[in-house]
Amino acid sequence: MSARRLAQDSVQPAAFKFNRENAKWARATINKYPKGRQASAVIPLLMRAQDQDGWVTKASIETMADMLGMPYIRVLEVATFYTQFQLQPVGTKAHIQVCGTTPCMLRGAADLIAVCKKKISQHPFETSEDGSMSWEEVECQGACVNAPMIMVFKDTYEDLSPDRLEEIIDAFQAGKGDKIKTGPQIDRIFSSPFGGLTALTSDPNIKKRKVTARGKNTKTGAGKPVTKAKSTKTTPAKSASKTAKTSVNTTPAKAVAFAPSKDKNRPKSIKKPKLADDLKLISGVGPKLEGVLHSLGIYTFAQVAGWKRAELEWVDDYFNFKGRIERDDWIKQAKELAKGGR
Repeated sequence: MSARRLAQDSVQPAAFKFNRENAKWARATINKYPKGRQASAVIPLLMRAQDQDGWVTKASIETMADMLGMPYIRVLEVATFYTQFQLQPVGTKAHIQVCGTTPCMLRGAADLIAVCKKKISQHPFETSEDGSMSWEEVECQGACVNAPMIMVFKDTYEDLSPDRLEEIIDAFQAGKGDKIKTGPQIDRIFSSPFGGLTALTSDPNIKKRKVTARGKNTKTGAGKPVTKAKSTKTTPAKSASKTAKTSVNTTPAKAVAFAPSKDKNRPKSIKKPKLADDLKLISGVGPKLEGVLHSLGIYTFAQVAGWKRAELEWVDDYFNFKGRIERDDWIKQAKELAKGGR
């Protein structure tokens, strides 16, 4: 492992202070841990300091230590151990991390590094002449199927060619990095097979057909689909709330964790509008959860932003999230997104 040291004193700022929003976040993060265990917050606090200033300064390390009641050397040990922390100034517009582990190297990572040397600087961690760009080679970023790839801040850009990387660098230098599509830079969806799907080729947006109830029945036999219950008074339940009255196992479809009993608190549904909001912009909502929300008649940020406590708890119950919706603060996110923010 290479030695990691703090930047020279000549580039170190005299002091560090969280802005108002980050200071509030830091206090809330520290309070998540029991008394005497506040040091457990050191990594998230250091990462938030890096997000604010672009790199981890000596002053920020000392500030984190004071906030958490830790010796300076302990926080320094954490910052110098994890390579996710940048210990010297990086590009103000982009710091490019090129994956150089075996899959990416076999697929052309060396050519991407050559582009970085040509477009930014001959040496890693050196900023470009205007200070806007920098680069480094890193270990596996976890997108081996989409090799070669890079990471810029918290976004990945995959399936890269040298020409495409040059275009991405030019876009960031021009201040238009947010216009570049993240993820695969070729015609494929996420980590699907190169050359197109060979399985699960049906349209994922098509409404899923109902799952046939399965169970043990004297007429049909164990594990066979239930058809008609001619010789018994019990029939497959029509809703999850009636399953206790039948001997048939009517497990709900995978997309729904379980149906809660407080249906009166279910959020009001609407018909799908022509321009539905992209609910995946809410942190914590992926394509699958968005589909389930749509099945509940929830299509807009305004609907989520308007949830009352009982409605929030109903949805949390529905997904069996155990408080995750409140922890991720979907309502606050939805309010900001409804106003056009991100």
